[in-house]
Amino acid sequence: MGIPKFFRYISERYPLTSQLIEENKIPEFDNLYLDFNGIIHSCSHPNDEDAHFRLSEEQIFTSIFAYVDHLFGKIKPKKVFFMAVDGVAPRAKMNQQRSRRFRTAKEAREVREKAESRGEKLPEEKAFDSNCITPGTTFMAKLSDQLRYFINKKISEDSNWRDIQVVLSGHDVPGEGEHKIMEYIRLSRAQPDYNPNIRHCLYGLDADLVMLGLLSHDPHFCLLREEVKFGPSRKSKNNSR
Repeated sequence: MGIPKFFRYISERYPLTSQLIEENKIPEFDNLYLDFNGIIHSCSHPNDEDAHFRLSEEQIFTSIFAYVDHLFGKIKPKKVFFMAVDGVAPRAKMNQQRSRRFRTAKEAREVREKAESRGEKLPEEKAFDSNCITPGTTFMAKLSDQLRYFINKKISEDSNWRDIQVVLSGHDVPGEGEHKIMEYIRLSRAQPDYNPNIRHCLYGLDADLVMLGLLSHDPHFCLLREEVKFGPSRKSKNNSR
């Protein structure tokens, strides 16, 4: 997985516009929020078109933790580090997810069958099934346990983690990650001692994060994400999706 390519600074003072922030001129941020499922997907199956690609659960967990540590070191939040994993979604969203999972399984089977038809010998290990990235699965339960261990280890060993509030909203907490993050921001804004000049940085790949950032009505709100490419050109890019 590559380094995030760009920031988008969304300001209430200039609605419907964004400002590009250069990587070597990253401003200070008080709070960092991670919409975690994008990280899980990118680290667990970065190349769905390669029928030979295999990663063990241990390798996936290690990759996830390395990237979280990388993002933390890049932003260096001063007050809050909030990680939100998707929990159980509303019914309408669950119906959409169900159709998406059927399509994912179908595409994975087609990739495997094409490789076999070309006479390619596939690894004996079973390929990672991205459909297990859903609340309540054994994989997500293991990931939650590993995440708690990772957070406790960083807090005990890294002074930068020890001096801020670290929050993990796991798959056992209902709601999609981005909405759990926005709920936290809204609850914080409702507190009498809330500072309206807090600088927020939100990592995630969903397009609706742009609108959610604008709807926060905070004057300092930044989106951090990888550069996403679509079509045939995506095969040549170094970053994960």
